[in-house]
Amino acid sequence: MAQVPFWRRKTLEQMNSSEWEALCDGCGRCCIHSLEDEETGEVYSTNVACRLLDTYSCRCSQYSRRKVLVPGCIQLQVEDVPEFGWLPSTCAYRCLSEGRSLPDWHPLISGDTESVHKAGISVRGRVVSEELVHPDDMEEHVVTWVDVD
Repeated sequence: MAQVPFWRRKTLEQMNSSEWEALCDGCGRCCIHSLEDEETGEVYSTNVACRLLDTYSCRCSQYSRRKVLVPGCIQLQVEDVPEFGWLPSTCAYRCLSEGRSLPDWHPLISGDTESVHKAGISVRGRVVSEELVHPDDMEEHVVTWVDVD
């Protein structure tokens, strides 16, 4: 009998750092800028990515230094599980925190790091770097991301 994968036998709190990092599917959607309406508090997604996001691989180009280079970068931590509702419904961290299984296209299931892109989940080919967008023009980049479960 095959061993039960770590994400099925451990809670997020029980995972070590390498297991935690392995949960990331590489979609890049947590690296997308959002805008908040100051009057209503409503949050809008854009197609503008952090300057550190490699828009082809959908991975951070400076992952180990990201918090220094981009002080506002959000680092997902187990303490923040109750706040994971802002993540896309397809995100492994959110799926597991809500008691759901990883989707079939997740690289841990498929064994293929390209599966997230093939499934149309990632931001590959659908975002621009913040370096190419003037801050005053961000509203022109508001989009609706559809979660494919």
